Amino acid sequence: MRWIARRHGRDGLPFTINRRRIYIVPTRFGIALALLLVAMLIAGLNYNSNLGLGFGFLMTSLALVAMHHCHRNLLGLRVDVGGEADAFAGGTARFDFTLHNDAVIERCDIEIHCGDGTATTSVAPQGYAKASVDLGMSRRGIARHPRFELRTRYPFGWFRAWTYVQCPLTIFVAPDPRGNLPVPAAAAGSGHASRSERRGEEDFAGLRAYEAGVPLKHMAWKVLARGGEPAVRSYTGLAGRPEWLDWSTLEGLDAEARLSQLCRWVIEGEVARHPYGLRILGAEIPPSLGAAHRLACLRTLAAYGGGSAP
Repeated sequence: MRWIARRHGRDGLPFTINRRRIYIVPTRFGIALALLLVAMLIAGLNYNSNLGLGFGFLMTSLALVAMHHCHRNLLGLRVDVGGEADAFAGGTARFDFTLHNDAVIERCDIEIHCGDGTATTSVAPQGYAKASVDLGMSRRGIARHPRFELRTRYPFGWFRAWTYVQCPLTIFVAPDPRGNLPVPAAAAGSGHASRSERRGEEDFAGLRAYEAGVPLKHMAWKVLARGGEPAVRSYTGLAGRPEWLDWSTLEGLDAEARLSQLCRWVIEGEVARHPYGLRILGAEIPPSLGAAHRLACLRTLAAYGGGSAP
């Protein structure tokens, strides 16, 4: 693996597979077939059997053609993928791969391997196909995969051809959003009223698409019962005062418990559509709203302490 990395260096995306990047070896079925063919040819020569020799040479030719097709199944294929993904601890991260086939032949049974995740797809002639690889994330941190692999056993499973793409993939694993503490009054910035006391200052603003990690109490169950898509209720804060989600207000909790509570506050603040900021040791994000702000807060929580997820 290290020899391959030193030989080819880091790859850019999209990456096109060339001949020098494809490796091919027989599978155990291929090795068994080779031993059988050798035995058939020896027996045909020993007993002067033209039928046995002819069948042996025919199967040998078929094996060579199958080896060529297995190698060609990857040759010239172009692969692209987003280099970053996000997940919650205990959940899954998803990488969406796109395979482009500029040739006039179909590429069948292409396997994509990344970490412990696998996806299989086929690509039509002069077309493209998408495949998603899901990776389980057991704990908070930043997980990095220095490479991913494309392989195939097409057409008969006698040979295995594969290539490594030396492109790092990064997963930001945010804490599991747990905890039922309200935002303290000091964190709310008003000095007088806590978030729970200001619920009356919020107005229903409509529905939006469900996102992973949103508390179930915000789900629009009636919409789901009518057969609609999963949605959550969002609110508009009439007071317009930003909230500060502050690490220092969670005294008495260990580090991971604080991170989980802050993560839950981030998600609830986004659902309520009330501007919020994040203060954590070594980082401060000013109050704002939106998907980009939510992502920045979650990634800051994921990266706390420089932890590396498995």
